[in-house]
Amino acid sequence: MTVLRLAKVLSTVGRFTLEVDLDIARKVTGIFGHSGAGKTTLLEIVAGLRKPRSGSVRLRDTVMVDASSGVWLRPEERHIGYLPQDLALFPHLTVRRNLLFGAKNVAELEGDFQRIISEFELAPLLHRYPENLSGGEKQRVAIGRALMTHPKLLMLDEPLTNLDQELKDRGLELFRCVRDHFDTPILYVSHDAGEIVSFCDEVIILENGRVAEIGAPQQVFTRSEKPAYIYSSRTDRPK
Repeated sequence: MTVLRLAKVLSTVGRFTLEVDLDIARKVTGIFGHSGAGKTTLLEIVAGLRKPRSGSVRLRDTVMVDASSGVWLRPEERHIGYLPQDLALFPHLTVRRNLLFGAKNVAELEGDFQRIISEFELAPLLHRYPENLSGGEKQRVAIGRALMTHPKLLMLDEPLTNLDQELKDRGLELFRCVRDHFDTPILYVSHDAGEIVSFCDEVIILENGRVAEIGAPQQVFTRSEKPAYIYSSRTDRPK
């Protein structure tokens, strides 16, 4: 069953053009490519932060964008959890209030709240502020907050960039917990082939705003005729 459909989507940002036609049906789909390939632009279109010039976007049975008929759902109407690279926690709110931000009826969410603080070991952090959290703790809070909204899709934009290998390993373990214990499908943007192979079911390779290849990560990243796809997370950091 298709999770996300981007039908003949065309978007222009300055001199850059993104043009994609995609059906995404796997639980975890990686988005991979050089800096400027269009990865973040694609996420922004899905999240409702950028309007395409043409085409349509459908999340399961909900048409979120249809340029031909004028359909346009606001970001808050799309039920998408989007984690940018900076995680976007509210610095003036405690961890507890960050997790519950936007909740209209806190009592009704108590079961979800308890499950998330248990899964992500957040109980000792509830009364702390983001400035007093480590990078890994901020990640856990940001993902917990996104899941509290029961998103139909979770999008992670290069969430492990600039972390050392130990923190990357911990981050990937956290993302596997989300994959294995929650029903939410995931779009995972990364410039690190190793992350994609170890975490994703499928990978979409973007080159200059176009889809160059789609397939199982292990197969795509080991084809000898595609050496440009193999990037080292320590020596090459395209975004």
